[in-house]
Amino acid sequence: MPEIPPPDPEKLLVTWMQWEKGEITPGRVMADLKKGGLRDLLESTVQAHQEMAAG
Repeated sequence: MPEIPPPDPEKLLVTWMQWEKGEITPGRVMADLKKGGLRDLLESTVQAHQEMAAG
């Protein structure tokens, strides 16, 4: 199984901005965000916030 690269927030933002501008469809943006690792990025962000809050 190939190694999955870490999420690239810049690429995810580009995808989001393309959707906001109407350049890609909602289905395409969701697929691209999923493939781009948005879930992993959000999970790591939540974990970091929880760790900071715990002190």
